[in-house]
Amino acid sequence: MAFPENIDQSWSLFLDRDGVINQRIPGGYALRPDDFVFLPGVPESIALLGSLFGKVVVVTNQQGIGKGLMTEKQLQAVHEKMMDGIRQAGGRIDAVFFCPDLSSKPDNCRKPSPFLALEAQKRFPEIDFAKSIMVGDTESDMRFGRNAGMFTALIGDEPVSSQWVDGHFADLPAFAKYIQKIIQSS
Repeated sequence: MAFPENIDQSWSLFLDRDGVINQRIPGGYALRPDDFVFLPGVPESIALLGSLFGKVVVVTNQQGIGKGLMTEKQLQAVHEKMMDGIRQAGGRIDAVFFCPDLSSKPDNCRKPSPFLALEAQKRFPEIDFAKSIMVGDTESDMRFGRNAGMFTALIGDEPVSSQWVDGHFADLPAFAKYIQKIIQSS
């Protein structure tokens, strides 16, 4: 693992949504709050991570909007369910940034473009990408983190070139325990 030992409240955490926070729907989208199902232990892990990082933001590609399958209002309802579940576990998400563009749209805002990271930094100028970790489950997430100058943590078992990955974890709870251990031992 290649994470520094000086992680503290001046650091920021970027989280992908589908496959990291909630169950990914193969070939589909969480179109309604009922479609959004937390992965085991995630709300509690986000609560722990929120105590360790200064900012916790979600960055997610949501081309279901671009495809006309859902509206931004419907996506907001899904995100309200996510935020409520995390708050109930004692955690927080400071903001959610999403890209509604189709992957076929030229110059789209989708990861791996750093667009969503730059939007987060506009809203929270204290975010320093050199003191940020991107947690995701795809190569696109890892490349997004690298394109913004962040450390990267891969969740799950999708094969991703090691050039994009600083750490590999089974799930978000495993990542949270690892970061807690780094901080406690420093």
